Amino acid sequence: MASAQSQEDQVLEEETSFVRILTLNRPRQLNALSAQMGKGRAFCAGGDVAAVVRGINEGAKFFSKEFILNYLMATYTKPQVSILNGIVMGGGAGVSIHGRFRVATENSVCNTALFLVIKVFAMPETALGLFPDIGASYFLSRLPGFFGEYVGLTGARLDGAEMRACGLATHFVPSSRLALLEEALYKVNSSDPAVISAVIDKFSLEPYLKDHSAYHWMDVIDKCFSRRTVEEILSALESESTNRADAWISDAIQSLKKASPTSLKISLRSIREGRLQGVGQCLIREYRMVCHVMMGEVSKDFFEGCRAILLDKDKNPKWKPSKLELVNDNMVDQYFSKINDDRWEDIKLPARSNLPATAIAKL
Repeated sequence: MASAQSQEDQVLEEETSFVRILTLNRPRQLNALSAQMGKGRAFCAGGDVAAVVRGINEGAKFFSKEFILNYLMATYTKPQVSILNGIVMGGGAGVSIHGRFRVATENSVCNTALFLVIKVFAMPETALGLFPDIGASYFLSRLPGFFGEYVGLTGARLDGAEMRACGLATHFVPSSRLALLEEALYKVNSSDPAVISAVIDKFSLEPYLKDHSAYHWMDVIDKCFSRRTVEEILSALESESTNRADAWISDAIQSLKKASPTSLKISLRSIREGRLQGVGQCLIREYRMVCHVMMGEVSKDFFEGCRAILLDKDKNPKWKPSKLELVNDNMVDQYFSKINDDRWEDIKLPARSNLPATAIAKL
């Protein structure tokens, strides 16, 4: 991938021994994805949605390119090792979770390699009036139980240990061993996933899951987030909160109440449909949903969320519809329908044939 030119190189490229290193280089924007793509304290804080809002037509093209890149990564035969450095949100997950190896650590580390180091992972789209996209309905729906619904709807932040526990990360390597891991990976003259996994295994350990982690309460998460509707999920959580004072439950309730009602409903349906679809099908459907969001025919919550959170930063979005009960099934259905407008055609993913199982079954 050749780095594109704008005011500066937004993707830095380097080849070392048998490894190609791609470094995201928009540190001031927390490496938010742009059409040109970044380095800094964040690995990637997601797509540059503020820029998308400023130009709808260009925004559609951005999402199209982003989703095609996600698909190419998900079906890429050469192993990608991701050591996620800092904040990993939204689109940042798209350029890492679809890779073969995802290495987590306990700290954010100043590391500028193709290898990506996880400190915080989150899918905060429902708070912006969007929904977990970039193929998230594929990988969230494949997490244990209904943990994907919990993460996708609430935008809960996961640390490296939680990512390893739920399977979003394939390995956990202490930050003190990262330099040695990278040095070892540089020397691997093989694209065999088993060989690369064995190298990472030498530096890996099973991390300590903090006592307050919601992952300890998978029985409660499954009980609540397996419900058919968002309203039923919220009611189940509120019922649980009367019997226990766990912080993660109250945080989940508050997150659901602050999020866009429309976003919550289309997000839940998207993740549920993702359980029965391949990554390509998920990306095609999610692109269709993004187009409906950008058109704003049912709700303009995405623009309001960006205004309140990213532009004016008053953190007080005025959602319309304002309540879950005002978002009916017909409104949700529209987000999943084909758009009869040549300007908003379904995304066309590149043909990928004769792929080995490891290229399409990475989660």
